[in-house]
Amino acid sequence: MFHVVLFRPEIPPNTGNLMRLCVNTGCRLHLIHPLGFELDDARLRRAGLDYKEYAEVEHHEDFAAYLYEAAPDRLFAYSQHGDTRYTDVELRWGDALLFGPESVGLPSEVMHHSAVTDRLRIPIAAGGRSLNLANAAAIAVYEGWRQLGFASE
Repeated sequence: MFHVVLFRPEIPPNTGNLMRLCVNTGCRLHLIHPLGFELDDARLRRAGLDYKEYAEVEHHEDFAAYLYEAAPDRLFAYSQHGDTRYTDVELRWGDALLFGPESVGLPSEVMHHSAVTDRLRIPIAAGGRSLNLANAAAIAVYEGWRQLGFASE
């Protein structure tokens, strides 16, 4: 399916929720360190229920290590400052969907890195600031899965 990539996530329940999402959609979760919490955090366990033990999670020391270890063919950075609406891209099996930390989003050097295929945005209403990380990732994953007919690889 897809690779959900979290760059330095800060809020444990979001990561727990995304573990659950990944198990239920067949995605793999990549966590780029440093994390803003400990992996044994009770809030992460509560949000992820018993899905933590079933989630395929890979850890990467930093963004360069992620690029080297995962070697994504296509990497889409999601940001409110994205150039392309998320529905205007045809996702494929194996695409990597990159999201930044909850408080500040992706730093410019990551968002504009040469490995990034495109910068995608999920529209929000005027006056809105940002979506919750887990909600944004769920929108992106389900849009890609919808495009693929909700089929398995």
